[in-house]
Amino acid sequence: MPASEVSAEAIAARLSAVGLTTRVEEHDGSTDIEAEVPESLSAETWREVLDVVAEADRFGLLATSLNGRTLWAVVHKAVPATGDVGGPGHQR
Repeated sequence: MPASEVSAEAIAARLSAVGLTTRVEEHDGSTDIEAEVPESLSAETWREVLDVVAEADRFGLLATSLNGRTLWAVVHKAVPATGDVGGPGHQR
């Protein structure tokens, strides 16, 4: 299992452990994790949540009056190394 997948699964598991319901979506270049954040989240739990998402490559919080608060985190997938590092137009 690639390290990025292990990292994304660990983030989702830790968010679930503090009581958040997570959604994980796989994309070509990243794994996205989202969780709805209840209004009643304690300051201590917020600190723990921030420690967890700090392990992601990017994270944020989307808050709207219609949909509440959604925490998101993105873990980039590693680009496989190839012998043709210069790309198709690179001349040697």
